[in-house]
Formats: sequence, C-alpha cells, structure tokens
Amino acid sequence: MTFIYPSVIKEENGMFKGFFPDLDKCTFEGKDINEAIDDAQAVMYDYIRVELTEEDTPVLPAVSDESELKLSDGEFVRNICVHFRYTEGWDE
Repeated sequence: MTFIYPSVIKEENGMFKGFFPDLDKCTFEGKDINEAIDDAQAVMYDYIRVELTEEDTPVLPAVSDESELKLSDGEFVRNICVHFRYTEGWDE
C-alpha cells in the first residue's frame, strides 16, 4: 500500500524541521532538505506500521488538502510518500 501525506517544513538555524498536520506528534528534521525528507519518510512509516499492525482497530487519519493548510512565514509543503507491505507471512 502506498500512503501520501503532506508535511510542513521550515528551515531554522541551518536545519530543516517539519511535521505532519494529519499524523499526531509526527515530527522530523535534517541538516538539509534531503535528510529531512528521509527522516520524514521513516517517521511516517513507523506511524503507519504501528497503526496497522499494533492497534486492534487501525484508523489512519484523512489526508488534508494541501491548499487548506495554514502556513507561517518560511514554511512550505512537501507530500511525503511511503510504501508499506501489509501482507502477513511474506518473506523477502
């Protein structure tokens, strides 16, 4: 399954920091934008993994419309995509 959620990112003091408006307490950061996006993908993957595999009744939040996000000065939106293989017993 492929999941895509918008993230809000801002450069602060030489670091890129961000969060997912739809995923509670999901924050990330990196020394550059690529490292921040890599961290964002890892955090988002962990959030989805926990929700789908450890919750009795998994509920993933709806995806916000990018145009409806309220941004502060210097913030910008990037859609982050992760692939999650949700198949029990799958050996790679």
